Amino acid sequence: MHRRIPLSLLAAALVLAAAMPANATVLHYDCLLSGPAESPPNASPGTGGAEVTIDNVANTMRVQCTFSGLLGTTTACHIHAPTAVALTGTAGVATLTPAFTGFPLGVTAGTLDHTFDLTLTSTYNSPYVTANGGTAAGAEAALLAAIAAGKAYFNIHTTVVAGGEIRGFLRPFDPTPTEKSTWARVKSLYH
Repeated sequence: MHRRIPLSLLAAALVLAAAMPANATVLHYDCLLSGPAESPPNASPGTGGAEVTIDNVANTMRVQCTFSGLLGTTTACHIHAPTAVALTGTAGVATLTPAFTGFPLGVTAGTLDHTFDLTLTSTYNSPYVTANGGTAAGAEAALLAAIAAGKAYFNIHTTVVAGGEIRGFLRPFDPTPTEKSTWARVKSLYH
């Protein structure tokens, strides 16, 4: 004997399924920032690091950065993309100018932690939007492709090195802890 599922129950199940969030793919990229990584390289004692976390369902990009020891005071900070060849060369500015929202200008050391909405054209440099179909969606697709291909770099510009004092190419990384003290590691010692 077959039982029929009431239409109201089926409809309720479909509504719940549609309301459930899609599985996000969270992509993690980071880089070390230095003068020797610039093009052309420079002898800046400045150092730093940047992390870019992209959620492809929420369409957000969290940008975190810390830097210190710059020769000049900061004038700009953004992501350039795409270079012709991965991990080398120069490119135009892809993200908003002169600097990310919340980035400290006029300093030699500082931090940034801000999440951007990738669906807004204001997240990008206007010429970058125009070059990528004239929409935020086009700019987002182009930026994510450049970052994934190793053709995007994070750059901090200063009064002493206007073309960029420190930079680094964004590369994927796995933020999962790999310390030897993880539970899996402890269990493996006793097998």
